Amino acid sequence: MASLAIPLLLLVSYAAVLLIVEARQFVTQYALVDVAVAHVSWLDGADSVPDLTVEGLYSAYQSGQLSPFVDFLSENAMVLTSVASQFFLNLFITTIVTYYLLVDGRRIREWLLRFDDEAIIREYLEAVDEELEAVLFGNLLNVLAISLIAIAAFTGYNVVAPAAVEVPYPTLAGALTGIASLIPVVGMKVIYLPLTGITALPVVLDGQSSLLAYVLGFLVVAVVVVDTIPDLLLRPLLSGENTHIGLLMLAYTLGPVVLGFYGLFFAPILLVVGLAFANTALPRLLGASDPDGLSPDQMRLRDFR
Repeated sequence: MASLAIPLLLLVSYAAVLLIVEARQFVTQYALVDVAVAHVSWLDGADSVPDLTVEGLYSAYQSGQLSPFVDFLSENAMVLTSVASQFFLNLFITTIVTYYLLVDGRRIREWLLRFDDEAIIREYLEAVDEELEAVLFGNLLNVLAISLIAIAAFTGYNVVAPAAVEVPYPTLAGALTGIASLIPVVGMKVIYLPLTGITALPVVLDGQSSLLAYVLGFLVVAVVVVDTIPDLLLRPLLSGENTHIGLLMLAYTLGPVVLGFYGLFFAPILLVVGLAFANTALPRLLGASDPDGLSPDQMRLRDFR
């Protein structure tokens, strides 16, 4: 897991640098600052985009070029402070909990097993650990699979599309689309919808509206081939060894709807924990004599896969 996390982090960092450079070139080429100044009141006085360097930003601040942005931040300081505080609080809690689970996880497990005369807790924890590892690792496999599909789809589109409506950096965009599949509710849309807008806007500004048919075709390919089909078929198929595919599909679909942002990760975890308890600990607690907790003729959900 850690060996894959570093390349993903480098990829996101590289994408951020490219985004800043390309965005600045785009804003300069189409004079979007002038358009924004004419329609957004708090941008009065911002006549150009400063150089994104320490010297450039400092010079822009001294000349008053950043005054509209400073005024905006001052007026919305309460909201911005609240959002930043909530983010860092959640980050701090997550870091502390993760650290102590990694450091003292074995001690917690040994403490629980002190009360486990019949090995019920041990059997339950091992079942949960094995299935959770499969489910969470399946998320990573899903990211890689969707990235490959998106790269192939975006590259194929560029082969048939005119140069004016080609997708910029199709390989990078496809990789980021796969990573974005981890985001609850919106998922890959945070990548391919802005990408569609970026592809269409220069054509509209240049008056080549006939080329928008290619952009619409790209959007259809992204929605159907990259987003819908893999999300419905690949995610449940790659997640879990014993958990029923239909239940996993419902957990991934309804989790973000019911539980919000964390539902995509928390709902499958709840499902695995509940099913492992029902399959291992509950029958033993109810007096089942078979070590497996079930009659030899009893079928499990995985038998219907």
